[in-house]
Amino acid sequence: MASYTIRMADSVRKRTPSYTVKWAYDYGVLLKGMAAVWQKTKDGKYFQYIKGGMDYFIGEDGSIRFYHPDAYSLDNINNGKILLWLYRETGDERYRKAADLLWAQLQEQPRTSEGAFWHKKCYPSQFWLDGLYMASPFYAQYAQMFGKPEAVEDVVRQFRVCEKHLRDAKTGLLYHAWDESRTQFWCDPKTGLSRNFWGRSMGWYIMALADALDYIPEGSGARPELIGYFRSAAEALLKVRDRASGVWYQVLDQGGRKGNYREASVSCMVCYAVEKGARKGYLPAEYRSLAGEIFRDITKEFLEETPDGLLNLNRVCRVAGLGGKDRRDGSYGYYIGEPTAANDFKGVGPFLMAGAEIE
Repeated sequence: MASYTIRMADSVRKRTPSYTVKWAYDYGVLLKGMAAVWQKTKDGKYFQYIKGGMDYFIGEDGSIRFYHPDAYSLDNINNGKILLWLYRETGDERYRKAADLLWAQLQEQPRTSEGAFWHKKCYPSQFWLDGLYMASPFYAQYAQMFGKPEAVEDVVRQFRVCEKHLRDAKTGLLYHAWDESRTQFWCDPKTGLSRNFWGRSMGWYIMALADALDYIPEGSGARPELIGYFRSAAEALLKVRDRASGVWYQVLDQGGRKGNYREASVSCMVCYAVEKGARKGYLPAEYRSLAGEIFRDITKEFLEETPDGLLNLNRVCRVAGLGGKDRRDGSYGYYIGEPTAANDFKGVGPFLMAGAEIE
């Protein structure tokens, strides 16, 4: 493996030797990237970093520190991917018991009338692209590992409802979110859709497909359907890739508009998904060279070496959502106005995933 991925992983370990803040989805994104590095290198320091990070949160009885199931937040499901990974690697029942808690949440998660998960209980009737990444790969993997084939159709349902309501026929891109009740201040009162194509939300979407497909049985009639969704998303994203830099903008289809900027997390997410999709046969094989080109563009556009030799990943949008107390309205001005940061886990994790795939 070439140097950028290893150097970034080691930079993370030095900058953030431990994380004890909260049961947070973005920490799971980071650890997923670390797991990809460990799978390639088999260097024990990466395994210990992942295990130590999760062990802070997991009790001897499988309880999860700072986890509140009654919030019914799909964000809380994401770290379950690491629990399943650790259970597979160690056989430690604590990780399975903790994963059982997350599975149990999904069985009671509020849903739209068509069976798609609400993003959170406090966001009634709302379906967000983000939630597909947070929950669907875990849901599908748990079903495969523990013999629950009936759940596969429910996983597929999440993507099917998403495609029905969120895909834009003209561009092929998907809107950030949809409110079935059509009552939220951020949505179109006729369609229920949010107003813009936010980069990272499309990144969540295409990564959700890339990873969930790992656990959809080969004989399932749904595989061609999901692969079709994946190809359509990849093609739409590649059409709005910035020609000059080779990466993606915060608001995907408005690259030339004042205030828009090239954003790291979506660029890393798409890079990862395109490389994995080509390797798995969901995309033509020649897309692997394209993914390598995108990765090189990412290193040129966003990487910076610090005086002490660490790597920074710059220009990661810290957060963007809809609704809530701060009146996040989904406007163009809202998305470009959210602050950026260096080394945010939501960018670094996908950078490691992409690098481990490519380098």
